[in-house]
Order: sequence, then C-alpha cells, then structure tokens
Amino acid sequence: MKTLGYYNGKFGELDEMTVPMNDRVCWFGDGVYDAGPARNYKIFAIDEHIDRFFNSARLLDMKMPVTKQELKDLLQEMVNKMDTGNLFVYYQLTRGTGIRNHVFTEGPGNLWIMLKPAEISDGMKPIKLISTEDTRFFHCNIKTLNLIPSVMAAEKAKKAGADETVFYRPGGRVTECAHSNCHIIKDGKLITAPTDNLILPGIARAHLIRMCKKLEIPVSETPYTLDEMYNADEVLVTSSSNLCLHANELDGRPVGGKAPELLEKIRAALIDEFTEATAI
Repeated sequence: MKTLGYYNGKFGELDEMTVPMNDRVCWFGDGVYDAGPARNYKIFAIDEHIDRFFNSARLLDMKMPVTKQELKDLLQEMVNKMDTGNLFVYYQLTRGTGIRNHVFTEGPGNLWIMLKPAEISDGMKPIKLISTEDTRFFHCNIKTLNLIPSVMAAEKAKKAGADETVFYRPGGRVTECAHSNCHIIKDGKLITAPTDNLILPGIARAHLIRMCKKLEIPVSETPYTLDEMYNADEVLVTSSSNLCLHANELDGRPVGGKAPELLEKIRAALIDEFTEATAI
C-alpha cells in the first residue's frame, strides 16, 4: 500500500476512503487526534502518543471505541501493510455520527487512521520563522481538530518564505508554533514554555527535556518572551515530525548561532535516540 486509511473497521487507499456527511467532524470539527513517525515499520514513542490521545479524548468527554492496546495493535497492523516502513502515522477520534445538533451524539466515537510515507529531518538545515499574535482559544493543551488558526499561520509563513510561525500572547509571551513546540537556549540553559493550557504538551518536547537532563544541561520550564527569543543563543523547534530543528531567522532578523556546539550535542543525541529506537 502506498497510503492507507481506516474508518471504523474499513481499510483502503486514502483516495478511495469515504466518511458519512453526518460525522460530527463535518459540522463541528468535533474531535481529537495524535500522530507520530514510524521508521523500519516501528512506530516511535507509540505509548506516549496513545496516552496523550486518550487524555485529549477524556478532557472532551469523548468515548473511545477501542482500548489503548487494541489501538496500538491496529496501528502496527496497518504499518505492516505498507510498502515502506518510514511513515507518518496519524489517528483521530470524532464524537460520533448523527443529525447536526450541538449537544453530544451518544455512544462511542468514530476512529480514523491515516498512513503516508514520510521521513524525519536530521535537523541539520536551519529554518526561518515568523511570529504572529496567538488568537487561539484557551484549551491548547487538548489536541483537537479545531486548527484554523494554525492553518492560517502556516499559510502566512509560506507566503513570507518561512518554515513555521511562532505564536505569542499579549505582552509578548511565546507559547508555541503553528504545529510545533519552540524553545530557546540562553547561557547554557534550555528554556521552554510550561505545559499549561496555552500549549500542547509535545511528545518531542518531553524527549528534548529528558535528553537535556540526561546530558546535564539545565532546563527551565518557564514563560519567555518574543524579545528573549530574538536575543537567545539558539532557537529550537520540535515536533513529532521533526524531532529537533533550529532557526537562524525570526521575522527577518538573524537569531541563534551563538551556541552551536551545545545545539549539535542536543540534536545528535535526539536523532540517535530515534534511530536506535527504530533500528531493524
């Protein structure tokens, strides 16, 4: 299979799959999702992603149609069907199917899965960032399907010739990026926004923090501002699709480049962790 989709027990190539018009995702974007990479037919950090997926559903009072182990087995079964083992593995739960009504549809939700070929960046090439005010709601810790602000921010970055958009709240506090977490290094310390309701608790973020502690690099989970990002020694961007990227430009201004040895130490360690975990 070149791509593979799943919807409530039905499998097929993505362009052959259909869903009911009355799935609540069509009317309300009523759902949650999670995703991560696979390499050599091995899904990376699968337990962490599934735990977050189930937590997102719990926070929105959604009913899973499967157990964690059943979902884990299903995802691996689908990965094994693919022509390549290097993949982006995506899954989402929508609240159910029924005539449009704001109140919840009763019963378990609908499970969607999507697989497509993908490669993890080695993080060697620097990226360009722009910033924009964070006008999203106050439940960013839940990985919902309501992604219009992120879609608009991603398009803004594309039109500006940048790779990602940094969100900031009134007062200049940096929260995260349109589809990534962001962090800074200053004076030998990693500084990353706390996991409150303004950011998604990224799996790659958690691996970054753990790796820094393993490498005896101090970590501070405290708010920081856009001005501090402009003046940081290094600017890091992490996601499940790109484990450790770094930026050399923000809003047309050069950033980072002041702690290359420390940056490389972190990047290499995270890529090695992924490579070892997904080795044949």
